Amino acid sequence: MAISVSSDTSVGRRAVVAASFGNAMEWYDFSVYAFFATYIANNFFHENDPTTALINTFIVFGAGFVARPLGAVLIGMYGDRVGRKAALMLSIATIGLGTLVIAMAPPMVFIGIAAPLLLLVGRLFQGFSAGGEIGGAAAFMIEHAPKGRQGLYSSWLQASMGISNLISAVVGFTITSVFPASTVNEWAWRIPFILGLLIVPVGFYIRHKLPETGDFESRRAQSTGGRNPLVQLFAKHPRWLITAFLFSVMWTVCVYAFVIYLPTYYQSAAVGLRFT
Repeated sequence: MAISVSSDTSVGRRAVVAASFGNAMEWYDFSVYAFFATYIANNFFHENDPTTALINTFIVFGAGFVARPLGAVLIGMYGDRVGRKAALMLSIATIGLGTLVIAMAPPMVFIGIAAPLLLLVGRLFQGFSAGGEIGGAAAFMIEHAPKGRQGLYSSWLQASMGISNLISAVVGFTITSVFPASTVNEWAWRIPFILGLLIVPVGFYIRHKLPETGDFESRRAQSTGGRNPLVQLFAKHPRWLITAFLFSVMWTVCVYAFVIYLPTYYQSAAVGLRFT
Protein backbone atom coordinates (compact mmCIF):
# COMPACT_ATOMS: atom_id res chain seq x y z
CA MET A 1 0.00 0.00 0.00
CA ALA A 2 1.30 3.43 -0.89
CA ILE A 3 1.03 5.73 2.14
CA SER A 4 1.17 9.44 2.87
CA VAL A 5 -0.01 11.63 5.76
CA SER A 6 -2.82 13.90 6.94
CA SER A 7 -2.67 16.92 9.22
CA ASP A 8 -5.94 16.49 11.15
CA THR A 9 -4.75 15.60 14.67
CA SER A 10 -8.23 14.86 16.02
CA VAL A 11 -9.09 12.44 13.24
CA GLY A 12 -5.60 10.98 13.47
CA ARG A 13 -6.03 10.13 17.13
CA ARG A 14 -9.39 8.55 16.47
CA ALA A 15 -7.78 6.54 13.68
CA VAL A 16 -5.15 5.28 16.13
CA VAL A 17 -7.88 4.19 18.56
CA ALA A 18 -9.92 2.49 15.83
CA ALA A 19 -6.99 0.70 14.22
CA SER A 20 -5.40 -0.26 17.55
CA PHE A 21 -8.64 -1.61 19.01
CA GLY A 22 -9.41 -3.68 15.96
CA ASN A 23 -5.82 -4.85 15.64
CA ALA A 24 -5.68 -5.93 19.30
CA MET A 25 -8.95 -7.81 18.87
CA GLU A 26 -7.67 -9.53 15.73
CA TRP A 27 -4.47 -10.70 17.37
CA TYR A 28 -6.30 -11.71 20.52
CA ASP A 29 -8.43 -14.07 18.41
CA PHE A 30 -5.35 -15.22 16.52
CA SER A 31 -3.20 -15.99 19.59
CA VAL A 32 -5.73 -17.22 22.15
CA TYR A 33 -5.80 -20.49 20.20
CA ALA A 34 -2.25 -21.22 21.32
CA PHE A 35 -2.95 -20.63 25.01
CA PHE A 36 -5.68 -23.28 24.91
CA ALA A 37 -3.84 -25.65 22.58
CA THR A 38 -3.81 -28.49 25.13
CA TYR A 39 -7.58 -28.43 25.48
CA ILE A 40 -8.13 -28.05 21.75
CA ALA A 41 -5.88 -31.05 21.15
CA ASN A 42 -7.99 -33.20 23.45
CA ASN A 43 -11.22 -32.17 21.67
CA PHE A 44 -10.14 -32.32 18.04
CA PHE A 45 -7.33 -34.90 17.88
CA HIS A 46 -7.83 -38.26 19.56
CA GLU A 47 -4.39 -39.83 19.61
CA ASN A 48 -2.86 -42.50 21.81
CA ASP A 49 0.05 -40.14 22.39
CA PRO A 50 -1.03 -36.75 23.80
CA THR A 51 2.15 -35.22 22.38
CA THR A 52 1.11 -36.21 18.86
CA ALA A 53 -2.30 -34.64 19.40
CA LEU A 54 -0.65 -31.43 20.60
CA ILE A 55 1.68 -31.39 17.59
CA ASN A 56 -1.30 -31.77 15.27
CA THR A 57 -2.99 -28.86 17.04
CA PHE A 58 0.04 -26.66 16.45
CA ILE A 59 0.23 -27.76 12.83
CA VAL A 60 -3.28 -26.36 12.43
CA PHE A 61 -2.12 -23.26 14.31
CA GLY A 62 0.69 -22.94 11.77
CA ALA A 63 -1.83 -23.00 8.94
CA GLY A 64 -2.74 -19.48 9.98
CA PHE A 65 0.79 -18.39 9.09
CA VAL A 66 0.50 -19.98 5.66
CA ALA A 67 -2.64 -17.93 5.01
CA ARG A 68 -1.18 -14.67 6.30
CA PRO A 69 0.86 -13.74 3.18
CA LEU A 70 -2.17 -14.43 0.98
CA GLY A 71 -4.32 -12.21 3.18
CA ALA A 72 -1.68 -9.48 3.15
CA VAL A 73 -1.55 -9.46 -0.65
CA LEU A 74 -5.28 -9.75 -1.41
CA ILE A 75 -6.61 -7.48 1.35
CA GLY A 76 -3.77 -5.04 0.67
CA MET A 77 -4.66 -4.84 -3.01
CA TYR A 78 -8.31 -4.50 -2.06
CA GLY A 79 -7.41 -1.59 0.21
CA ASP A 80 -5.44 0.09 -2.58
CA ARG A 81 -8.37 -0.28 -4.95
CA VAL A 82 -11.44 0.26 -2.73
CA GLY A 83 -10.17 2.04 0.36
CA ARG A 84 -8.38 1.65 3.71
CA LYS A 85 -11.63 1.52 5.64
CA ALA A 86 -13.01 -1.17 3.36
CA ALA A 87 -9.89 -3.28 3.90
CA LEU A 88 -10.11 -2.93 7.67
CA MET A 89 -13.80 -3.81 7.66
CA LEU A 90 -13.05 -6.88 5.54
CA SER A 91 -10.27 -8.04 7.87
CA ILE A 92 -12.41 -7.68 10.99
CA ALA A 93 -15.27 -9.57 9.34
CA THR A 94 -12.93 -12.38 8.32
CA ILE A 95 -11.41 -12.77 11.78
CA GLY A 96 -14.92 -12.88 13.20
CA LEU A 97 -15.87 -15.66 10.80
CA GLY A 98 -12.78 -17.70 11.60
CA THR A 99 -13.26 -17.30 15.35
CA LEU A 100 -16.93 -18.26 15.06
CA VAL A 101 -16.00 -21.49 13.27
CA ILE A 102 -13.53 -22.44 16.00
CA ALA A 103 -15.82 -21.45 18.87
CA MET A 104 -18.75 -23.48 17.53
CA ALA A 105 -16.99 -26.48 15.95
CA PRO A 106 -18.19 -29.75 17.55
CA PRO A 107 -15.45 -32.01 18.96
CA MET A 108 -14.15 -35.05 17.12
CA VAL A 109 -16.22 -37.44 19.24
CA PHE A 110 -19.38 -36.08 17.58
CA ILE A 111 -18.44 -35.45 13.93
CA GLY A 112 -15.18 -37.37 13.47
CA ILE A 113 -12.62 -36.10 10.96
CA ALA A 114 -14.83 -33.10 10.15
CA ALA A 115 -13.88 -31.59 13.53
CA PRO A 116 -10.18 -30.97 12.77
CA LEU A 117 -11.13 -29.89 9.26
CA LEU A 118 -13.42 -27.21 10.70
CA LEU A 119 -10.63 -26.19 13.04
CA LEU A 120 -8.32 -25.83 10.05
CA VAL A 121 -10.88 -23.71 8.16
CA GLY A 122 -11.21 -21.41 11.16
CA ARG A 123 -7.45 -20.97 11.43
CA LEU A 124 -7.11 -20.24 7.71
CA PHE A 125 -9.71 -17.49 7.99
CA GLN A 126 -7.93 -16.08 11.05
CA GLY A 127 -4.55 -16.14 9.32
CA PHE A 128 -5.94 -14.55 6.15
CA SER A 129 -7.45 -11.77 8.23
CA ALA A 130 -4.35 -11.19 10.35
CA GLY A 131 -2.18 -10.86 7.24
CA GLY A 132 -4.42 -8.16 5.79
CA GLU A 133 -4.91 -6.38 9.10
CA ILE A 134 -1.26 -5.42 9.59
CA GLY A 135 -0.79 -3.58 6.32
CA GLY A 136 -4.27 -2.07 6.35
CA ALA A 137 -4.00 -0.77 9.91
CA ALA A 138 -0.49 0.58 9.32
CA ALA A 139 -1.57 2.48 6.19
CA PHE A 140 -4.68 3.78 7.95
CA MET A 141 -2.68 5.08 10.94
CA ILE A 142 0.13 6.64 8.92
CA GLU A 143 -2.12 8.33 6.37
CA HIS A 144 -4.16 9.87 9.19
CA ALA A 145 -1.06 10.92 11.18
CA PRO A 146 0.06 14.58 11.38
CA LYS A 147 3.33 15.35 9.64
CA GLY A 148 6.32 14.26 11.69
CA ARG A 149 4.34 11.89 13.91
CA GLN A 150 3.93 8.94 11.57
CA GLY A 151 6.33 6.79 13.59
CA LEU A 152 4.54 7.53 16.87
CA TYR A 153 1.13 6.80 15.44
CA SER A 154 2.17 3.59 13.68
CA SER A 155 3.95 2.32 16.82
CA TRP A 156 0.52 1.66 18.29
CA LEU A 157 0.20 -1.16 15.78
CA GLN A 158 2.93 -3.14 17.52
CA ALA A 159 1.82 -1.98 20.97
CA SER A 160 -1.72 -3.23 20.39
CA MET A 161 -0.37 -6.62 19.30
CA GLY A 162 1.54 -6.88 22.58
CA ILE A 163 -1.55 -5.82 24.52
CA SER A 164 -3.56 -8.53 22.78
CA ASN A 165 -1.07 -11.18 23.94
CA LEU A 166 -1.37 -9.93 27.51
CA ILE A 167 -5.16 -9.98 27.31
CA SER A 168 -5.05 -13.52 25.93
CA ALA A 169 -2.83 -14.62 28.81
CA VAL A 170 -5.06 -12.94 31.43
CA VAL A 171 -8.20 -14.51 29.96
CA GLY A 172 -6.51 -17.91 29.83
CA PHE A 173 -5.26 -17.65 33.42
CA THR A 174 -8.69 -16.54 34.66
CA ILE A 175 -10.61 -19.33 32.97
CA THR A 176 -8.20 -22.08 34.04
CA SER A 177 -8.23 -20.70 37.59
CA VAL A 178 -12.01 -20.35 37.91
CA PHE A 179 -13.05 -23.61 36.27
CA PRO A 180 -11.76 -27.13 37.05
CA ALA A 181 -9.63 -28.72 34.35
CA SER A 182 -12.41 -31.12 33.32
CA THR A 183 -14.83 -28.24 32.74
CA VAL A 184 -12.27 -26.25 30.74
CA ASN A 185 -11.61 -29.32 28.64
CA GLU A 186 -15.31 -29.97 28.08
CA TRP A 187 -16.57 -26.49 27.12
CA ALA A 188 -14.95 -23.56 28.98
CA TRP A 189 -12.01 -23.39 26.53
CA ARG A 190 -14.51 -21.89 24.06
CA ILE A 191 -15.18 -18.85 26.29
CA PRO A 192 -12.14 -16.82 25.07
CA PHE A 193 -13.26 -17.25 21.46
CA ILE A 194 -16.82 -16.22 22.31
CA LEU A 195 -15.46 -13.12 24.08
CA GLY A 196 -13.56 -12.28 20.90
CA LEU A 197 -16.78 -12.58 18.90
CA LEU A 198 -18.60 -10.20 21.25
CA ILE A 199 -16.03 -7.48 20.50
CA VAL A 200 -16.47 -7.71 16.71
CA PRO A 201 -19.54 -5.40 16.56
CA VAL A 202 -17.67 -2.80 18.64
CA GLY A 203 -14.75 -2.90 16.21
CA PHE A 204 -17.13 -2.54 13.27
CA TYR A 205 -18.80 0.48 14.83
CA ILE A 206 -15.55 2.27 15.71
CA ARG A 207 -14.03 1.76 12.28
CA HIS A 208 -17.22 2.62 10.42
CA LYS A 209 -17.40 6.03 12.10
CA LEU A 210 -14.00 7.19 10.82
CA PRO A 211 -13.51 8.91 7.44
CA GLU A 212 -11.39 7.47 4.65
CA THR A 213 -7.83 8.78 4.55
CA GLY A 214 -7.33 11.97 2.53
CA ASP A 215 -4.32 10.50 0.76
CA PHE A 216 -6.34 7.59 -0.60
CA GLU A 217 -9.18 9.85 -1.69
CA SER A 218 -6.83 12.19 -3.57
CA ARG A 219 -5.00 9.35 -5.30
CA ARG A 220 -8.28 7.69 -6.28
CA ALA A 221 -9.47 10.95 -7.85
CA GLN A 222 -6.22 11.26 -9.82
CA SER A 223 -5.87 7.60 -10.71
CA THR A 224 -5.52 6.72 -14.37
CA GLY A 225 -4.68 3.06 -13.95
CA GLY A 226 -1.10 1.89 -14.27
CA ARG A 227 0.95 -1.02 -13.02
CA ASN A 228 -0.29 -3.37 -10.36
CA PRO A 229 0.86 -2.14 -6.90
CA LEU A 230 2.18 -5.62 -6.08
CA VAL A 231 4.33 -5.62 -9.21
CA GLN A 232 5.65 -2.17 -8.34
CA LEU A 233 6.46 -3.31 -4.82
CA PHE A 234 8.65 -6.21 -5.95
CA ALA A 235 10.16 -4.24 -8.83
CA LYS A 236 11.08 -1.07 -6.94
CA HIS A 237 11.62 -2.16 -3.33
CA PRO A 238 13.20 -5.65 -3.22
CA ARG A 239 15.86 -4.53 -0.71
CA TRP A 240 13.28 -3.20 1.73
CA LEU A 241 11.20 -6.36 1.36
CA ILE A 242 14.16 -8.58 2.26
CA THR A 243 15.13 -6.33 5.18
CA ALA A 244 11.59 -6.32 6.56
CA PHE A 245 11.34 -10.10 6.16
CA LEU A 246 14.57 -10.77 8.05
CA PHE A 247 13.65 -8.33 10.81
CA SER A 248 10.19 -9.83 11.19
CA VAL A 249 11.53 -13.38 11.40
CA MET A 250 13.74 -12.42 14.35
CA TRP A 251 11.08 -11.02 16.66
CA THR A 252 8.31 -13.34 15.48
CA VAL A 253 10.30 -16.44 16.44
CA CYS A 254 11.03 -14.93 19.86
CA VAL A 255 7.39 -14.03 20.52
CA TYR A 256 5.95 -17.39 19.54
CA ALA A 257 8.69 -19.38 21.26
CA PHE A 258 8.56 -17.59 24.61
CA VAL A 259 5.05 -16.10 24.81
CA ILE A 260 3.04 -18.76 22.98
CA TYR A 261 4.85 -22.10 23.14
CA LEU A 262 6.44 -22.06 26.60
CA PRO A 263 3.12 -21.70 28.50
CA THR A 264 1.81 -24.69 26.55
CA TYR A 265 4.96 -26.67 27.30
CA TYR A 266 4.70 -25.87 30.99
CA GLN A 267 1.05 -26.85 31.07
CA SER A 268 1.46 -30.14 29.21
CA ALA A 269 4.92 -31.25 30.33
CA ALA A 270 6.00 -29.58 33.58
CA VAL A 271 2.57 -29.74 35.23
CA GLY A 272 1.79 -33.05 33.57
CA LEU A 273 -1.71 -32.05 32.52
CA ARG A 274 -3.44 -34.90 30.71
CA PHE A 275 -7.05 -35.69 29.94
CA THR A 276 -8.86 -38.86 29.14
